[in-house]
Amino acid sequence: MMSVHARLSVVEAFQHLPSDELAEIEKTLNLVSIARGQALIRQGDIAGSLYVVVSGRFKVMREGNPRPIAEIGAGHPIGEIAFFAGGERTATVIAERDSLVYELKREEFDRLAERSPRIWAAITTQLARRLGEATYSGATRATSLLPRTIALCRAGGASGQAELIERFASQLLAAFPATAKTRVLDARAAMNALDSRAQLSSSEATQWFNTLEGQYDHVIYVADPELTEWSKKALRQADLVLCLGLNGKGVSREPNLLEHFAEQLHGKGTLRLVLLQEGDAPHEGTRGWLHSRPWVEMHHHVRGGEKGAAGDSEASGLQRLVRFIRGEAVGLVACGGGAYSAAHIGVFDALAEAGVKFDMVGGTSGGAAMTAALACHVPTSEIALRTEDIFITRKAMRRWTWPRYGLLDHVAFDSALADHFTSVDIEDLDVPFFAVASNLTRNTVECIQRGPLWVAVRASAAIPAMLPPVFNAAGEMMVDGCVLENTPIKTIRGLKTGPNVVIDFASPEIERQIIDTSSLPSRWEMIARVFTGGARHLPPAPGPQSVLMRSLMLNRPDYGRDMGPSDILLVPPIPPHIGHLDWHRHRELRAMAHQYAKEELALVKASGHGLLNPARHLP
Repeated sequence: MMSVHARLSVVEAFQHLPSDELAEIEKTLNLVSIARGQALIRQGDIAGSLYVVVSGRFKVMREGNPRPIAEIGAGHPIGEIAFFAGGERTATVIAERDSLVYELKREEFDRLAERSPRIWAAITTQLARRLGEATYSGATRATSLLPRTIALCRAGGASGQAELIERFASQLLAAFPATAKTRVLDARAAMNALDSRAQLSSSEATQWFNTLEGQYDHVIYVADPELTEWSKKALRQADLVLCLGLNGKGVSREPNLLEHFAEQLHGKGTLRLVLLQEGDAPHEGTRGWLHSRPWVEMHHHVRGGEKGAAGDSEASGLQRLVRFIRGEAVGLVACGGGAYSAAHIGVFDALAEAGVKFDMVGGTSGGAAMTAALACHVPTSEIALRTEDIFITRKAMRRWTWPRYGLLDHVAFDSALADHFTSVDIEDLDVPFFAVASNLTRNTVECIQRGPLWVAVRASAAIPAMLPPVFNAAGEMMVDGCVLENTPIKTIRGLKTGPNVVIDFASPEIERQIIDTSSLPSRWEMIARVFTGGARHLPPAPGPQSVLMRSLMLNRPDYGRDMGPSDILLVPPIPPHIGHLDWHRHRELRAMAHQYAKEELALVKASGHGLLNPARHLP
């Protein structure tokens, strides 16, 4: 149980009260049990109570926003400003798992304040300071708590999955770092510990589970094969649910009762699908699993199949799964930039030499194409050859056409992408991948994580006016992601927590030119010069492709706002003599970027960055 000071000192307004007055307040507290999914407070209600979380987790929801704006964990207060200010609740707070809170009711506090006026003086001072800081700093960024409790349950049919969960639980436990205190708990172990003295739904049981969770960094609850009372408790108690399925013959992909119950409790975000696979990626059949589970936003592949995960937890994908759970997944973000995108290959070379491996990759336009190849485990030497084939041999960006749908004939580009990325679906890749496009129908950034890989790359690279747009299954128009998010830092931070390597390009400065726009030839003069050989004497103004590509690359992120403290930014310098369309300079760009990234990463390593010094920064 929490001490007096531990219960109340987390409330900022109480922090400067003496112990005797804290003790008086403590006597008025009520211990309240809140079931998962129950609203503790609702937006618009009068603030009649103050709460302190003893154990559990709550999400803060605001009307008009489908996602939580913040999360509140053990030891934190709920609703203190509205309580002291006497106003209405500004948000709804919902329990994300069975939780316990201390409640201080207004009438009890008012009686106490009458007996001890000093309490109100201390509170009003602290409240005024808090409101002043909030006004000065503006809206605070929502915080996200990492999952400490994980429930494992069966996904799909029971046939062929006997003892699957128990075996996987022990392998998952072994994949957690030795420094993380982790425990696995199944129905038998829980019943033995509780000694059948309390019902699983009782507040006594909830308090026991929450006390247990306070003793460990992670608790892994193993649900029964069927939807028993223990399975329900395990799912209710979890911050994150991993639904484990065997992707093999004879196993039904239809969601079972365990999954439906978990979906009702958790919904999107905290419910993930883990598929055990027999062979190497790309896998098959993932689309069928996901189609019947629209609530799954993230899924993971782990090799091992019926025999369980492979002995090497890194090679099998177990370590990657653990890094996602612990908020340590390493991401790679690649930007667009036309022919400059060949510089990504050199950066990839330097990152591989530095020993950096990625748990999620993605990008925009040319960056999406380059990271898609990485997600398919294509060597950088082969990526360079494919770049040569697409843009030099096939001249995919040099085939002009009648400008009805675009200035360029898209057939050569589409055919090259389909040939090189074959028929691979994004969801079948073992390394999670995303491509960013601009949805002109809804004027939003489109994060593509499903469907044919080559189509996602094509949509992300559909340069407006140059190439025809791509239309998704809903009939929405997709064009180059450079329009809205050329360097998708925000996108990857919305998908995962953990360090990212960000690659961005700064366009070289343009030489100043004094050109009289009125001197540019008309269309008939242009046609005449083309046929008479006078085109070489045209004014040296840039062409439409160059102007468009440079315009798109102006959309760069605010690094100070968008990047996290553990992210690494690499900005390979682009020589001024290389243009956005100079694909024939791809070897030069690769070599230049490799040398730059090699030197930059050496400096980052010398600074002690954990991503490049794993032995010094054990998780």
